Amino acid sequence: MFGLFKKKSEKEKLQEQYKKLLKEAHSLSTSNRKRSDQKAFEAEEVMKQIEKLA
Repeated sequence: MFGLFKKKSEKEKLQEQYKKLLKEAHSLSTSNRKRSDQKAFEAEEVMKQIEKLA
């Protein structure tokens, strides 16, 4: 209940974005390989940002 209005940290936002990009990359892998690779690359860039914060 008390965490209801808690703001997310920058790291938590980046982790959610990373998960979203990986999910998109996986779903695109069967239909559009080039876009799937682009999403995977974007996810890796987000992971690098997460590692810098840690």
